[in-house]
Amino acid sequence: MKLLTAKIDKNELKRLALEGFKDMVKFTVDVKQRRIAIGGELHADGEQLLLENGSEQKDIWGANYYPGKGESGCLEYTSLINIRPSQGNSSMEIVSEDLKEKIKEIAFALIGRGED
Repeated sequence: MKLLTAKIDKNELKRLALEGFKDMVKFTVDVKQRRIAIGGELHADGEQLLLENGSEQKDIWGANYYPGKGESGCLEYTSLINIRPSQGNSSMEIVSEDLKEKIKEIAFALIGRGED
């Protein structure tokens, strides 16, 4: 697992994908501090890494990145850590389009736009 504050190297991204789910990498994003914890088996692990590094729970959301799927297919906004009725999100998938757009912007800047 790696904490990103700048764009990840393509080879490092490939390595993280191969270590995990092969075609997908889990990530958690702090939408306020604009940083990402990427890799690992569970979104909760990334959530913990962000919390240990000063993030606040309310700002952390989970998603998945699929290299090679292009801009329109590389992001999936689904994670157990996203179930937060107190924040208006009662399902695993993020329902707020504004929040999805913030996550997309950060993911495109720090991970990629779905390229191989």
